[in-house]
Amino acid sequence: MEKRIIDRLRIEGCVFAEDETQLLISEAGSIEELMKMVECRASGLPLEYVLGFTKFCGLRIELEQGVFVPRQRTEFLVQQAVALTTISDIVVDLCCGTGAVGAAIATDLKRIVLHSADIDPIAVKCASRNITNIGGHVYQGDLYQALPHSLRGRVNVIVANVPYVPTDAIRLLPQEARLYEPKVALDGGMDGLDLQRKVADEASQWLASGGHLLVETSEMQAAQTSEIFANAGLTTKIARNEEMDATVVIGKKE
Repeated sequence: MEKRIIDRLRIEGCVFAEDETQLLISEAGSIEELMKMVECRASGLPLEYVLGFTKFCGLRIELEQGVFVPRQRTEFLVQQAVALTTISDIVVDLCCGTGAVGAAIATDLKRIVLHSADIDPIAVKCASRNITNIGGHVYQGDLYQALPHSLRGRVNVIVANVPYVPTDAIRLLPQEARLYEPKVALDGGMDGLDLQRKVADEASQWLASGGHLLVETSEMQAAQTSEIFANAGLTTKIARNEEMDATVVIGKKE
């Protein structure tokens, strides 16, 4: 049966058919469920949606169809945030999606106060499953509007993996992202930076003195993102990891 599944997935263009087959077999509760999962994957449904989870920073992050799938390069955002965070800090994860970034930071540091927010109700549902068990709080709403007003001026670290794909470039994304992930989690506006501007503009109202804002962006957009941060009054630097093809812009409130 294993060979049949591998052949089925390979015919449908799954490059890592062997690895995917092992995952499907390990997660299926019955032969019937396994066959259903195989057919879903063969039809093009992203593996993460078929399995109901993905691995991120060594964590099992639960998700469901309609929620942005965390990318491995975003682990670099987590690394940069962890380096700037200390015990008991207040950390805010905006556009949290599954809650993966906040969950990874909280798991690494153990004792922080985590607040996560997303505009999408399905994402909020997933994030709740991933971070409430580690003491995090999840809110539904548009960026800072979702947060308790009591956090104003008290946040030590804001992480925001906001959409940064230019609208006209959405059509160039891999089919799995284009067809199955929500456009609101991909589309960053005409130049891809609309959400970054909104996040940066209000950051100083929420950050404590010495607090940091970190966003993931592309290498090509990094200079523009840095300028957006500087215009918002933040001292800015760019962090880059070539191996992960990951770029993070970091702003500090002096």
